Amino acid sequence: MTQQFEAFYDWSKRELNLQLDGYKQKQLQRRINTVMIKSGAKNLREYAEAIKKNADIKQEFLDYITINVTEFYRNAQIFAEFEQILLEKVAPRYPNLKIWSAACSTGAEAYSVAMVLKKNRLHEQSKIIGTDIDATILRKAKEGVYRDAEIKNVPSADLKKYFTVTNNKYHLNQEIKDLVQFKKHDLILDRYEKGCHAIICRNVTIYFNDEVKNKIYQDISDSLVVGGIFFIGATETIYNPKQYGFQKVGSFIYEKIE
Repeated sequence: MTQQFEAFYDWSKRELNLQLDGYKQKQLQRRINTVMIKSGAKNLREYAEAIKKNADIKQEFLDYITINVTEFYRNAQIFAEFEQILLEKVAPRYPNLKIWSAACSTGAEAYSVAMVLKKNRLHEQSKIIGTDIDATILRKAKEGVYRDAEIKNVPSADLKKYFTVTNNKYHLNQEIKDLVQFKKHDLILDRYEKGCHAIICRNVTIYFNDEVKNKIYQDISDSLVVGGIFFIGATETIYNPKQYGFQKVGSFIYEKIE
């Protein structure tokens, strides 16, 4: 790592509370260079000053580095498998569900779970938490306003029941928004939720180095109750699930067994 990047990482941790040295470095540095050039900054020192002074440049940096991509029922077939395991295997054992959508971006995944629980009359005794490192993104999640691309997998009946359309934007109804609690959380730096029955953390660990990834998997395992499930992304694989007390129960779903 060059001295410029080391200094920029130190500044990011101090000023933005971002732990960037846990990411895969070649990939991360390419992303930083791309967004830095776009901002007009000539080097990382100039870029840090621009981030500090300009809220739009700061937000673009956070969006680009923390990968804010999401949609309702993302990878619909895979999400349906998660839904089936949650309803048929976890819910009968633990009727008071606690479900955590980690790195939730604008909240579509957490709200997808809320709609599943609502339709199956599990919402009143359950708790859904959505967390992300980006406070601005969390404000958007709380607003619950989405574009066409983000709601493309929502069944038409749910679209009519849970959304209203204004100016070509889809506004989620308050009854679903009220089921999710959003808060800021850093998967590398912060303490984890405990007593979870399901944790969704999809297409996030691919950006981290092996040391950080292993710690995240262990922390997630520690957060789950026995019989709880961990739902990962379609680009991810846990090569030694037993190391974390997991067994594979679905294409991208693991159950905590110990």
